[in-house]
Amino acid sequence: MDILIVGAGIGGLTAAIRLAQRGHRVRVVEQAKALGEVGAGIQMSANAVKVLQAIGVEPALEATGVKPKAFEFRRFDSGELLHRIPLGDAHREKHGAAYYQMHRVDLHAALVAALRVVAPDAIRLDAQVRSVHEDAEGAEVVLASGERLRAELVVGADGVKSQVRQHVLGADKPVFTGQVVWRVLVPVDRVPAALRTDIVSTIWCGPHNHGVMYYLRGGQLINFVGCVARPWEEESWTSARPWSELDSDYAGWHPMVRAVVEAADRDHCYRWALNSRVPATVWSTPHVTMLGDAVHSTLPYMAQGAAMAIEDAAVLARALELDLPLARRLQVYEQHRAPRTRRVVEESTEMGQLYQIDNADAMRQAFHDRNIARSRNEWLYPYDPLTVPLEAGQSA
Repeated sequence: MDILIVGAGIGGLTAAIRLAQRGHRVRVVEQAKALGEVGAGIQMSANAVKVLQAIGVEPALEATGVKPKAFEFRRFDSGELLHRIPLGDAHREKHGAAYYQMHRVDLHAALVAALRVVAPDAIRLDAQVRSVHEDAEGAEVVLASGERLRAELVVGADGVKSQVRQHVLGADKPVFTGQVVWRVLVPVDRVPAALRTDIVSTIWCGPHNHGVMYYLRGGQLINFVGCVARPWEEESWTSARPWSELDSDYAGWHPMVRAVVEAADRDHCYRWALNSRVPATVWSTPHVTMLGDAVHSTLPYMAQGAAMAIEDAAVLARALELDLPLARRLQVYEQHRAPRTRRVVEESTEMGQLYQIDNADAMRQAFHDRNIARSRNEWLYPYDPLTVPLEAGQSA
């Protein structure tokens, strides 16, 4: 097939690689003038790593990533342990692949390199899509330059502000959640050894605010992500904010959190607004479909947003090989993926509420009742996008 993918982010690149590996002609249009990724840390559990293995990028994860021992959920001030999810060897043994934490830039670069092996000239930059059109023979995207590009299938991997989504679902806008997110990277040697956490991903839980800390690049960097209730502001991963506001948001927090805040570069504290949508049940038209945040924007509270886009890419590539008309293949893809991604979207929202309960006793009880480790090990991590049955009408 001749397939045009809109967006060269993690989901779009993964789809391009997997489709090219399976013999399709793939083109990727990206509005940015240069290839790259913004943001800081990203987490990949076994359900996504199996796909990254299949497309040949796990060596890059091994070279630059960190394999944490566990998720630990702790009180923001005392450090009291509320819950623990074993990772490390336990995750690999139970689910068949490692759990990695890495810099988004490193993963993105590995995906670009892998795509260039199978489709050297697939990516076109400075190509902003203004609209999408469709007829009985295929679909067409119109670029900002006025140029028109046709394909048998158009895949929207263009994020929460997707132009492709407008074609499929009409004009709707993301809704501000009431939460903003800080992101800060700190060299580990700036933090006294006594104030460094173990090689774990620590979620510090407090009233209307929580913070996540974990290591990147072989343990050389500490990634801090802070999620706090604030008024709406610019939605941009590259918007720097005053360090004094970060300091104020985490005043009185545990010394390990304070150590990272105080070690942060005062000119490189970034904050953006979190937006979301109700998950869509319709993902496709006869010649257009979507994946990732374009169709199921996910809050970061389960560390599964990028993983869901990677799963989408793998399942889409498999669905396109079914012996069915194209429109029916796309229906199988969306009918399989929509229930699983909806569950991730909804549980991610619930996790954000759990992490920010006001009352300490109520928080303890809620963690006990939820048993996050059991839940994720039963349904989230075991899923294998490469082998899960795709019979028509069967969902994850």
